[in-house]
Amino acid sequence: MKAISKGPSQYWDNIYTTKQSNEVSWTQEVPKTSLDFIHSLKLPKSSKIIDVGGGESRLVDNLLEAGFKNITVLDISAKALEKARNRLGDKGKEVNWIVEDVTKFVPDTEFDVWHDRATFHFLTTTEQIAKYLAIAKKSIKGYLILGTFSEEGPKKCSGLDIKQYSEDSLTAILANGFKKLHCKTEDHITPFNSTQNFLFCSFKRYLD
Repeated sequence: MKAISKGPSQYWDNIYTTKQSNEVSWTQEVPKTSLDFIHSLKLPKSSKIIDVGGGESRLVDNLLEAGFKNITVLDISAKALEKARNRLGDKGKEVNWIVEDVTKFVPDTEFDVWHDRATFHFLTTTEQIAKYLAIAKKSIKGYLILGTFSEEGPKKCSGLDIKQYSEDSLTAILANGFKKLHCKTEDHITPFNSTQNFLFCSFKRYLD
């Protein structure tokens, strides 16, 4: 496992230390929509996939089961990644775990798939969004899959403000460097039976 410097993770470490997976809204036993988007690309199992803000998501479990060999999970919380590694046991040794704030991420490789269901909508300033997109453009040679809160979704998550997106606004913010392939909305049912509306979109990287 490659050692990367930690980002400012105290807030999220506290959440993952004090709450179990059934006590946070984002938990999915099977992240079906994310998996459907990834499998629709029909990429080889050797493809490099990064799950940005992956935390203790079970996406990595399902990708390993599907036979993917080059998986990276990035999260600002060391505690979240520790819980995911412990859950996976020996299989966790096959994953590259990176503790970092994505807006400070300096990747040393390019990714075929950049997946993010958890981070982008927490970036609420123009500066944060610009940093994220600059890093993504340098890092992605294939596809970007983004899941964000839609305009029908919540306005806060875990006590923090978020930024909502429509298909048009998300496509516009990514227009310089990414071509939209497909979008869909999804009602995510949280572990405590509330509903959150998400927008998922896939994009193809192109050289601008």
